[in-house]
Order: sequence, then C-alpha cells, then structure tokens
Amino acid sequence: MRVQHRHIIYIQGYDPRGLAQYYRMFRTELRKFARLYGVAATTTRPQAADNGEMASWTIETKTADWQTRTDYDFLRFEDFIQRDLAQPIWRIVLHAVWIYWRLVFRGTAWRFFAANWRFATFITWPHILLLAEAICSAAVAFAVEWGLDALGVPNLFSITAAAAVFVALLGTLLKYTENSTYVLYLLSDTIWTWEFSHRQRPEWDERIDRFAQHVVNVAGASDADEIVLVGHSSGSFLGVEILARALKLDPALGRHGPRIVLLTLGGNFPIVGFHAASQDFRDHLRTLAVEPSIDWIDCQARKDVMNFFQFDPLAAHGIDVGAAKRNPTIVPVRFREIILPEHYKSFRWQFFRVHFQFVMANEVPHPYDFFMIVCGPVPLAERMAVPQAALTVATGDSTAREWAWKQLEKARSGQNDAEELGKLEPGARRRG
Repeated sequence: MRVQHRHIIYIQGYDPRGLAQYYRMFRTELRKFARLYGVAATTTRPQAADNGEMASWTIETKTADWQTRTDYDFLRFEDFIQRDLAQPIWRIVLHAVWIYWRLVFRGTAWRFFAANWRFATFITWPHILLLAEAICSAAVAFAVEWGLDALGVPNLFSITAAAAVFVALLGTLLKYTENSTYVLYLLSDTIWTWEFSHRQRPEWDERIDRFAQHVVNVAGASDADEIVLVGHSSGSFLGVEILARALKLDPALGRHGPRIVLLTLGGNFPIVGFHAASQDFRDHLRTLAVEPSIDWIDCQARKDVMNFFQFDPLAAHGIDVGAAKRNPTIVPVRFREIILPEHYKSFRWQFFRVHFQFVMANEVPHPYDFFMIVCGPVPLAERMAVPQAALTVATGDSTAREWAWKQLEKARSGQNDAEELGKLEPGARRRG
C-alpha cells in the first residue's frame, strides 16, 4: 500500500510554548525537508477548534512518483503548563524539593538511575543548581547579618534582615537566570509528573478523555490510509494514555477503518510508570503490548539525555505478557547520522535542541526522517520494518524504487525472507 492520505495526531510534551512556536518550527522544518528531497510541500494555516484544545492544518506533498495529503492535529496542553509556570517562585521551589526527596526516600529516584543514569542526572541537575544558588544567597545573607551585628544592631533585626535578603536574592537569581538554567521549568515539570502520576490533576485526565474520544471519532470518519498518534517527550506517556483510553471507548478501534500506529519519540515513561500509584498507566502499557490491531513504535536516541535509551517500556515496569507480546517495536536513532557534522558539533551539548531533533528535519537522507513519516508515501510500520527500502523510495532511481516497493509489499504481507531481513538494521527490527 502506498499512502495517499495520512492523519497525524500530535501530542505535545510539557512545553509552555505551545501551538504558535511549534507551528513556526514545523513550517520551517517542512521547507528544509522539501529542499533535501526535492519535493514540493505546502501547508495551510492552523485552524483552532471551538474549545481551543486542538488546532489542525493540512500538508500537500508532491513528487513525480507520488503525492500525499496529511491532516495534522495538534493536541494542546500549553494553557495548563503556562498556569503551572505562573505559580509563585517560592511555591514551585518548596513543592518540587519536597517531591524530589520523596522520590529519593521511596526509592523511585534510584530506579531512575538504574534505568538510565543520564536521564536521572538530568532531572537531578535543577536541584543541584538550586542548591548552588541557595548557597550563594545564604553567603550574602550571612555577610549582611555579620555586618549588622558589627554595627550593634539587635539580633532579632539582623537575623530578620538576613532572612529577607536570602529570600529576595534567591528569588531574583532564579527569575533572572531562568532563560539559561531552566530551573523553574524543570522543577514545575517534576511537580506535574508527580501529580499526574498520583491522579491529582483531574483537568489533565478530563482533556485526555476528550482527546481519546477524538481518536475514536477520527478512526470512524476518516478515509485516511493510516492514523499516526505521535507523542514526543512527555507526549509519549500521554499518547499511551490517549490510545489506551480510546481502545476502552471502542475495543474494535484498530479493526475497522484506517490502520492505527502509535509513534513515541524521546519517551520518558518511567517518570509516570515507576510510581507505585501509577497502576492504571501500567495497565495501559499492558493493553497496548498485546493489542494485535495497533502498531506501537518507540524511537530512542543515546545522545538525548531527556529520553530513556535502550529501554524496554514493558520489562522495566515489570510487565510480562509472554507470547502475546507484539508491541512496542524499539528503534534506535543516531542523530549523528541525520545531521551534518558541523551542525551536530555545534548543538550536541544543547540538551533541549537535541531532544527536539526527533521532530525536526534531517540534513542527510536517512531511514529515520520525521517529515517522511508525516508526508511520505511509505506506511509507518513498513518504514520501520524495512528502513533501507523506505529510504530508497525517497532517494533511489526508478529501478531501485521499484525494487524497494516490492520489499515494502513483502514486509506488509510478512513475506520477507531471511536474506532480506538480514540486511535490516537490528534495532529497526527489535521488539520490546
């Protein structure tokens, strides 16, 4: 099957910038994609839903050999996130520190380190920066108190003045260094994931339920060849939640209408699933693991410290479904292979920039290409099953493309022989 019409449902992570900035990035990266592969690609402006919880646009992509239309839905949470970040600084700091120490004493933080030490270090880093800024503020406050004591000011007043200096200076440091440290943003993220895991954010659950109904509605009405739910970053576990709840609304969801694929990029499932209170989420992982009508593909990158690399979302959560297991397919992605060397060197230590490479345009043709996933003619499951054939469809001559389409058809019907499968990248075929 060659995709002519695709429906993407994109689930944002914990990103306060939301639709406006995401769409600007999407439009810019779409142009880069078009130049790289020599295709014509155009997109409409976003149209917001009446309730403001979703925006949609359409992409038309054309070459001499194929043409696709992509309906793109952007599911929005930025209003909740912006509200979190608008909380008073003192409340964010005290709440996040209290949660972090509960993670430590309950052993959850150590499970993070065991699963992926880079990610665990990343979520600990804002607390280290907070401690450093608190020490600096305390040193200044101590100097103020010492000076007042030397002038003969009563202890009550000198201590009160020192405490006021400490609070004011720490708040100022946090506020005016935020654009470079992201401490308050990361602390707010910690608070949110804890509360979401413990079902203390009912407004999130209510919106997720509405998005699950949207998936059901799209599957029932769309004439698309495939529906792809894309969850980036924290959108990975939100995507699991949305699709699992959609299956509860319609257990036959993937058995009628378009093919449905969940694509998780740069996922961080443990920040929800490792909490003892998150049994519902672990049950949802189990549901997707055995659902034969759903394909789930999880892409991971070693260079991205904000995801769990070489991580099995089922085994790590203690989920064993035996021979019934069919999801997820785990696909390692090497950003070094899709970005020009000089550009890769320039941003390899910019952690947020690296994290967003999952949803940005390639600079080098490669089997993993977000915009080919969104706009290309190859179905996602076949793209990941036979990655080199999918790349050949985009870059090969007419003879090579004809061969590639035959391999993709074999993959769809499960007829790839051992010799052909041996040519695939092991990571692109690894299950769980």
